[in-house]
Amino acid sequence: MSLNNKKLALVHYWLTGMRGGEKVVQSICKLFPEIDIFTLVYNKAKIAESINQHKIHTSFIQKLPFARKAYQTYLPFMPIAIEQFDLSNYDIVISSESGIAKGVLTKPETCHFCYCHTPMRYLWNMYFDYLKNENIRFIKRGIIKIFFNYLRVWDLATSFRVDYFICNSQNVRKRILKYYNRDSEVIYPPVDVDNMKFETKKQDYYLVVGQLVSYKRADLAIKAFNVLGKELIIIGEGSEYKKLKKIAKNNIRFLGWQSADDLKKYYAMAKALIFPGEEDFGIVPVEAQASGTPVIGYGKGGLLETVIKGKTGMFFNRQDHKDIIDVVENFESVSSKFDPYEIRNNSMRFSKKSFENKLNQFLEEKYQEYYEIYLK
Repeated sequence: MSLNNKKLALVHYWLTGMRGGEKVVQSICKLFPEIDIFTLVYNKAKIAESINQHKIHTSFIQKLPFARKAYQTYLPFMPIAIEQFDLSNYDIVISSESGIAKGVLTKPETCHFCYCHTPMRYLWNMYFDYLKNENIRFIKRGIIKIFFNYLRVWDLATSFRVDYFICNSQNVRKRILKYYNRDSEVIYPPVDVDNMKFETKKQDYYLVVGQLVSYKRADLAIKAFNVLGKELIIIGEGSEYKKLKKIAKNNIRFLGWQSADDLKKYYAMAKALIFPGEEDFGIVPVEAQASGTPVIGYGKGGLLETVIKGKTGMFFNRQDHKDIIDVVENFESVSSKFDPYEIRNNSMRFSKKSFENKLNQFLEEKYQEYYEIYLK
């Protein structure tokens, strides 16, 4: 069933920067130029114009002190805030979700699709890792335990407000099945592979790209290259920046934030991308492959779906710097066997066009199904 004459709303947790979730929002906006957006907090200056041009509704959290930067401190208010959005006049609601957005309330006449980036990691699979964070003080840790117990119940309850789940990987599909007992359709998120800079002649440096936060495990790459002595370039910012810089030797360079054009150049010229963390999907490895650059990464999570072992990259099996050393040394001896054209070709299955076509087809098919059951 065509959705051209339907009124659509898109619910996204917060619009405060252009990360992976916001790239999904951008593609949905392209598919549906008239779609209205609902979000808890909105920082217009940090969001692409293709999103800004839509009608954007915010929650009461937007008016609270420092909400645009310290929005995560208002997590206790988010379940209440998300339920205040009035979506009564919409035929279809699409929630872009990593915990809060799917909690919106809809009428029986409204079909609710949820594109789930992941169930909230700090409530479920990474709960105990989060509690071990050295930056969380004892009293705060006790409060978190109580509040997260409530939030976990709310999160599970809101999964039943969704009519159809979509997810970004088989990895997340298993997680949705485990925690919500709901099946979901895998549609890989959009990556701007067509506009990446492609090079066949590589320079002799390795690359790490991403937020410098604990779960990304950039510390493992640093420890490994401290021993290897090979050049490592690290692009990104985050709470671990100073700590990581202190333990790095002179062969490791920190470049901080880089423009999109400069980042593309570093991707294209790198000998290989080092990816030591576990991601639900992982856009960075796909961008590297679109540049013809192989990936050396932790063999778990979304990376197993985006990288082909021995063709577009290599895996290490433990998050241990010694394992990274072994794989990098092995890669050095076989690097000439990796074909940049084959590597780039693998990335094409994650293009924006592929995402938009598959999403539109799924929405039309399932809305027809919903219509036959509930609205006819």
